[in-house]
Amino acid sequence: MKCLTRFLALSFVAAAVLSLGLCVASAPAADEGFKAIFDGKTLEGWDGDPKFWRVEDGAIVGETTQENPTKGNTFLVWRGGKPADFELKVEWKLMNHNTGVQIRSWEREKWRVNGYQADMDGDNTFTGIIYGEGFRGILAQRGTKTVIGPNGKPKAEQFADGKELAKFVKKQDWNEYHIVAKGNKITQSINGHLMCELTDEDKVARPDGIIALQLHAGPPMKVLFRNIRLKEMPKAEAPAAPAPTSAIMPVEATLPVAAEAKAAGKKKVVFVAGRASHGFASHEHYAGCMLLAKCLSESGLPVETVVIKDGWPKDETVLDGAATIVIFSDGGGGHPAMGHMDVLEKLMKKGVGLACIHYAVEIPKGPPGDQLKDWIGGYFETFWSVNPHWKGEFKEFPKHPVANGVKPFFMDDEWYYHMRFVDNMEGVTPILTATPPESTRRPGNDAHGANEHVRARKGMAEHVGWARQRPDGGRGFGFTGGHWHWSWACDSFRTVVLNGIVWTAGLDVPAGGVPSKTPTIDELLANQDKPQPKNFDRAKIEKLIEEWKNWKP
Repeated sequence: MKCLTRFLALSFVAAAVLSLGLCVASAPAADEGFKAIFDGKTLEGWDGDPKFWRVEDGAIVGETTQENPTKGNTFLVWRGGKPADFELKVEWKLMNHNTGVQIRSWEREKWRVNGYQADMDGDNTFTGIIYGEGFRGILAQRGTKTVIGPNGKPKAEQFADGKELAKFVKKQDWNEYHIVAKGNKITQSINGHLMCELTDEDKVARPDGIIALQLHAGPPMKVLFRNIRLKEMPKAEAPAAPAPTSAIMPVEATLPVAAEAKAAGKKKVVFVAGRASHGFASHEHYAGCMLLAKCLSESGLPVETVVIKDGWPKDETVLDGAATIVIFSDGGGGHPAMGHMDVLEKLMKKGVGLACIHYAVEIPKGPPGDQLKDWIGGYFETFWSVNPHWKGEFKEFPKHPVANGVKPFFMDDEWYYHMRFVDNMEGVTPILTATPPESTRRPGNDAHGANEHVRARKGMAEHVGWARQRPDGGRGFGFTGGHWHWSWACDSFRTVVLNGIVWTAGLDVPAGGVPSKTPTIDELLANQDKPQPKNFDRAKIEKLIEEWKNWKP
């Protein structure tokens, strides 16, 4: 009996040791290479509005109340870097409403973040999806493996029932997100269960960016985060960027241009083209800048053009001797000038001109917004301005050089309006003015689409193109159109912008406007970021160009 008892006891101990050994062996493997990016005690390394974020019982707490609401979505940003390929583990407990974990994102203004989001909501309707915060909306639904192609269109393969997956999420309790970003693929799991997978082949896909935690606008809410761990991996190899296909000399060859232009009595125009954005034939920053530069080079005017691709120049000496700088890019926190406002400030004080096209008229509110407003006369201010698509009809123009040769025209575009202009419109001359349809003054309150200030101006005309003569002698030009690349084939549309560029460079604008030929379809297709889709309808664009040519108010 004693022998049997001893045998059973030893067997139990051996099994326990074996079991313990297996557990001990597997636990480190799960977290091998991870580092904590939240110390459990303070918000060191994190940055957010202190009205909403605190640390309590080892967790980050984000909370809004009836007495302390947030106007728009607000974020707690990790300032430790911009990871590219990585694994991120976050434990979270959502008490109500909506929140998310941002990855590969960017800060469009202080504590306001756009980019990929691992979503969570109190009803678990969206928990587990990949959402594009200010960045294309829902990108991958729960239970799907989604591929977004180069044309921006998604294809989803269902691998599980989304409602069944929601059952693995514990309401008002602790859960763990495990997010893996490698190359163009992002996978999200909750509590060990795969929720969705995204392969993003779109040109606007983000290769890296900041990590942040969200508090959503709306009803009072509370969310807690803890045990935030990050493991960065070697970045996946990306294919080499194609070489420029333009006749404009590459930036590397333009560094002596300042001296050459000066010696030849020419004005140097520097185009800063933003990174690839949006879909085919929209927000075509590089193609648009190349087309405008070509028009200027062929105009017979004394100008020398330089086009810089993919944002702010790495070698800022290319700006030496510039008569004017033209920025056509995405804006907000991703504006190419962000981080370089001091450089622009020095140039502006020297009397250098500045022209901003479309989204480039938007920059974060505060010091950057005040500077851009001073330099060009006005800018897109969030919760004040709006960015709807509508058909603008422009029939009357002021006696100003930028309006020289401009004839009545229409354009269906993303015409931003209700800019924040300098006080009393000092030095500002509106160039393009039209009355937006009432459908653009929609209900609600958000950063870009609706606000009470715009609704209060029902039936009133709005300025979407303007010129400013600065007190320091410099000149600025703002133009909110330019969403569609085909618009450059509308002669008056194109002429306004060419006039604005030439005027800000300090040149006299010809009485008939800057001369330029209507670009052909092939010229419009050149240098675009996106490949031409198989269903591209050339005849449709040709018909549209004819409509622009023949239109009469």
